[in-house]
Amino acid sequence: MDFVQNFPFFSILLSLGSGVLTSIMNQKAARIWNTCILLAITAMSAVVFVYMLGVGEPYTFMMGHFPAPWGNEIRNGVLESGMALFFCIVMLLSLKGGQEHINAEIEETKINLYYIMINLLLSSLLALIYTNDLFTAYVFVEINTISACGLIMITQSGRTIEAATRYMIMSSLGSGLLLMGLCILYDITGHLLMSNIKASVAYVYEQGIYNVPLMASIGMICVGLAIKSALYPFHTWLADAYGYSTVSSAAILSSLVSKGYIFLLIKIFFRVVGFDVIADSKVINVLFIFGLCGMIMGSVNAILENDIRRMIAFSSVAQIGYIYMGFGLGTTFGIVASIFHILSHASTKSLLFMAGVGLTDASGGSKKFADLTGSAYRSPIAGIAFSIGACSMVGIPMFSGFISKLLFAQATVQNSVAKMLPTLICLAVSTVLNAIYFMKTVIRIYTPMEKHVKQTKAGEAAYASVKKHTLYSVSLLLMIILNMILGCCSQPIVDWITSGLNMFG
Repeated sequence: MDFVQNFPFFSILLSLGSGVLTSIMNQKAARIWNTCILLAITAMSAVVFVYMLGVGEPYTFMMGHFPAPWGNEIRNGVLESGMALFFCIVMLLSLKGGQEHINAEIEETKINLYYIMINLLLSSLLALIYTNDLFTAYVFVEINTISACGLIMITQSGRTIEAATRYMIMSSLGSGLLLMGLCILYDITGHLLMSNIKASVAYVYEQGIYNVPLMASIGMICVGLAIKSALYPFHTWLADAYGYSTVSSAAILSSLVSKGYIFLLIKIFFRVVGFDVIADSKVINVLFIFGLCGMIMGSVNAILENDIRRMIAFSSVAQIGYIYMGFGLGTTFGIVASIFHILSHASTKSLLFMAGVGLTDASGGSKKFADLTGSAYRSPIAGIAFSIGACSMVGIPMFSGFISKLLFAQATVQNSVAKMLPTLICLAVSTVLNAIYFMKTVIRIYTPMEKHVKQTKAGEAAYASVKKHTLYSVSLLLMIILNMILGCCSQPIVDWITSGLNMFG
C-alpha cells in the first residue's frame, strides 16, 4: 500500500480534529489555523488526484485494517479525489474572499465558532465524497446539516435565525426520509457497505422479490437528498439562508453543501443500487419532472426579486433543477453532464456571491437593484467578476455554463422523444429567463448614476474599503480563472468524469 493512499483518511481526520482545536483559540489564531489546515488538505487532495490519474484504478482503505462489518471503509477513485480537490479550492477562495465580512459581521468572540463550523463542514463533505459505508454517510450528512445551520445563524440577526430554523426543519425532514430509506435498504440486504449492498440489490432485483420495499427505499433516499439539496419545490428555505448569511457562508452553502448531498446521491445510484436499476425505476421520472420545473420556476422567482443576493439564491434553484434533470434522463451521459454542472455551478455561484457583495459594499451596503446603479464603476473588479459569472450562467461560450448546457443538450438528443422535447424546450426557456435577470443586473450595474445622485457617507466608506481589499480581488480573479478553465478546457474534464463513473461500476 502506497503512503499517499492514506491521505483521504488524513484529510477527514485533520479537518474533524481541527474543529475541536479551534474551539480553544482566539479569533486570529483560529483564522490562521483554519487557513493552514485548508491549504494542507488541498495539497494532499492534489497529490491524491495526481496519484489516482497515474494509477487509473480505485482502491479501498480499511479503518484500522478491520474488514466490514467490524470496520469502516474509505473508497477512492479518480472522480472522488478530483471532486475533493475542487471542493477544497472553492472553499478556500470563498473564505479568503469574504474574510473582511467575516470579521465585520460576526462578533469577535464568536469568530472561532465560525471556523469550527467550517472545519466540521469540510470534514463532512470529504467524508461524503470518500466513504464506502452508508451509515457513515448518514452520520456525516447530519454533521453537514448542523454545521451549515451554524454558518447561517452565526451573525444572530432575526433574519438569519429565522432562516436557520427553516433550514433545520426542512433538512430534518430530508434526513428523516434518508434514514428510513437506508433502514429499509439494510433490512432488505443486511449490509451497510456499498459494494455488498449493490450485489444484494442486484440479486433481489433479478429474482423479482422485495421490489416494492426496494422502490420505496430508493424513493425515500432520492426525495430526502432532493429536499436537502433544495430541488424544487423543496427550496423554500434557500433564499433566506443564502440571502442573509455572511457572503462566505452563502458562497459555501450554494457551491458545496448542496453538491455534497448530490454527489452522495450519485454514489448511491452507481455503487449502492446500480444505475440499471435506477434507470428502470419510476423514481428517475419523478426527479426528471421536478428538475424541469425547477429550471423554470427558479428563474421566474429570480426575475421577480429586487434583492441581488436573493436573486442569486433563486438562480441556484434553477441550476439544481438542471442537475436533477440530467439524472432524470436516465443515461450515463446525462450523469456526466450533471457532474460537470456541479463543477460549473460551484465555481460560478461562489463567484457571483463574492462579486455581489463587492457591488453592495460600493452602494452603501444596499442590496436593492435601484441602489446598485453604477456600482460596477465604483468597484470595477466586482463588476467584471459579476458580468463573467452572469455570462457563464446564461451560457455564453468560453465560460463553464456554456459547456454545461451543451452537454445537457447532447445528452438530451440521445434520449427518447418523450424526454427529448420537453428537455430541449425547458433548456431554451430557462436560458432566455437566465438572460433576462442576469443581463438586467449587468446593465444596471454599468448604467452611470444620475448627476444629482450623491453617494452616501456609508457608500463612500464602503467604496474606499473595497479598494483596499487585495485578498478579495485576488480571490475573484482566481474564481474567474477557475471558471474559464472549465469553459475552455472542458474535454479533459469530461474525460475525467467519464472515467471516474466507469470506476464507480
